[in-house]
Amino acid sequence: MTTPPPVYVCGPTASGKTSLAIELARELDGEIVNADAYQLYRGLEIISAAPSEEETSQVPHHLYGVLNPSETCDAMRFREMALPIIAEIQGRGKHPIITGGSGMYLKFLTHGPSPVPSGCDNLRLELEQETDAALIERLTHLDPEGAAETNLQNRRYVIRALEICILSGKKMSILKSDWKKTSAATEKDLHGAYLMWDRETLRQRINHRAKVMLSSGAIEEVAALTDLSNTCEKAIGVPQISAHLAGELTREECCERIAAATRQYAKRQRTWFGKEQWLTTCEIGSDTNIHRVSEKLITLFTR
Repeated sequence: MTTPPPVYVCGPTASGKTSLAIELARELDGEIVNADAYQLYRGLEIISAAPSEEETSQVPHHLYGVLNPSETCDAMRFREMALPIIAEIQGRGKHPIITGGSGMYLKFLTHGPSPVPSGCDNLRLELEQETDAALIERLTHLDPEGAAETNLQNRRYVIRALEICILSGKKMSILKSDWKKTSAATEKDLHGAYLMWDRETLRQRINHRAKVMLSSGAIEEVAALTDLSNTCEKAIGVPQISAHLAGELTREECCERIAAATRQYAKRQRTWFGKEQWLTTCEIGSDTNIHRVSEKLITLFTR
């Protein structure tokens, strides 16, 4: 029996990923796996726009509400949680339908961990003491090819490039070149959709979602949260509603700040997913028939 490949449904917040994922799961006899950083948590269902009970009752859903708000999570931990679930779904002959808008979480899942080392506070402090000229000279000596590809007028970029070279013991340019080749080979076997709305319509959807969020109990949800991890504290809605509860923002100001932060996040998501060339772009509008989009993708991914 051929192992059913995962199908990825990606896109910015409020783009309709849940609806398309459910439709694909129905048509492919699949099961949905969450790839949204905040929908992993219990107690954040409203502000993270987690699927409703009615939606989760239609097809099996996995990795929703599995972490306490006090727990931290990152892309590597997510990968370690998701891989055995995906394998178990495939073992039963079903398609894993993986959906979410957390780009780094999805990247770790599809391509594996990046070979580029994470930052080191002590090394960064050391590099910060050097002049721009000294940093550029050091980078040019360690990795002339990488220096040529780096915006040397941006001090932060130069320091990060040096960090990579020093921490890995390898040239940044070689690491990135090898990673690009590995990624190209990996992407030949990936199947995924990127839901793309025109910016004005998506802006209106985001503004509407912020209003619905507050009227659906988001304020009470945040008020009930205690002992939040650094991960949960960053969830859009938590700092804004906390400020409202502290009397620092009116309800209207809170709503607008949530909408503004969400719009900024959606812009970053569009940029991220727009660079993922393996994704099939699906232009979505208010009159789009999700069933037809699903049929088109199924034909494309199963041929």
